[in-house]
Amino acid sequence: MILERILERKRGEVAALRAPRRSLADAIASPGLAVIAEIKRASPSRGVIRADGDPASWLRRYESGGAAAVSVVTDGPFFGGDGEMLRRLAPISSVPLLRKDFIIDPLQIFESFFLGADAVLLIAAALEGEALPRMISQAKELGMEALVEVHDEAELERVLETEALLVGINNRDLTSFEVDLRTTERLVAHLDRREPGSRRLVVAESGVKNASDAHFLRECGADAILVGEALMRSEAPEALVAALRGSPASRTA
Repeated sequence: MILERILERKRGEVAALRAPRRSLADAIASPGLAVIAEIKRASPSRGVIRADGDPASWLRRYESGGAAAVSVVTDGPFFGGDGEMLRRLAPISSVPLLRKDFIIDPLQIFESFFLGADAVLLIAAALEGEALPRMISQAKELGMEALVEVHDEAELERVLETEALLVGINNRDLTSFEVDLRTTERLVAHLDRREPGSRRLVVAESGVKNASDAHFLRECGADAILVGEALMRSEAPEALVAALRGSPASRTA
């Protein structure tokens, strides 16, 4: 019967939706400094970074360089991204895809799932009260992971009260937009004091330009770095990814 054929096809589509997502935590927990390479066309502070180029080409070049995961910025008005870009990359990526956007409503978690994200960025400063732990739990229920971004000790304290495994430390001050890599150094030290031997994984975000910066952040205790502008401006992003990865083994090894 036609109906049974249709339903059989739909059962296959639902099974595909339920398929396990790729784990960002597993991807960055291996020994050595992991690189989350970002596809970001623009930013409010830097303007247009790179408008040309096929996102699929950038994905392949990042994978070629050994990126552990790829961050896809989907905000349109301020960063030049879009959700369709993530949707197109999800079926062809060999590494976990992080949806990076300003997620403020539970609907966006569901949207991220249907766009094909393996993980979502949640910004502690944008989610007050119970919204943050609720969003973390919601992502987990859908099989995704949450990278929870903090900028200072107060925000980190809030995150330590949640089940978040992935902690992103943004070295950029959201008010002045100035970047200080020692923010990672300071907040990792705070994390180590609060949770000695913590199983949480630290991702240092913003400000990485070269292997020297990557080495410094690894020495500070970062398990991974998220790099966007330097890679998007590079004419050889695969080589830069490889160079950034060439840091000493991680503290979680």
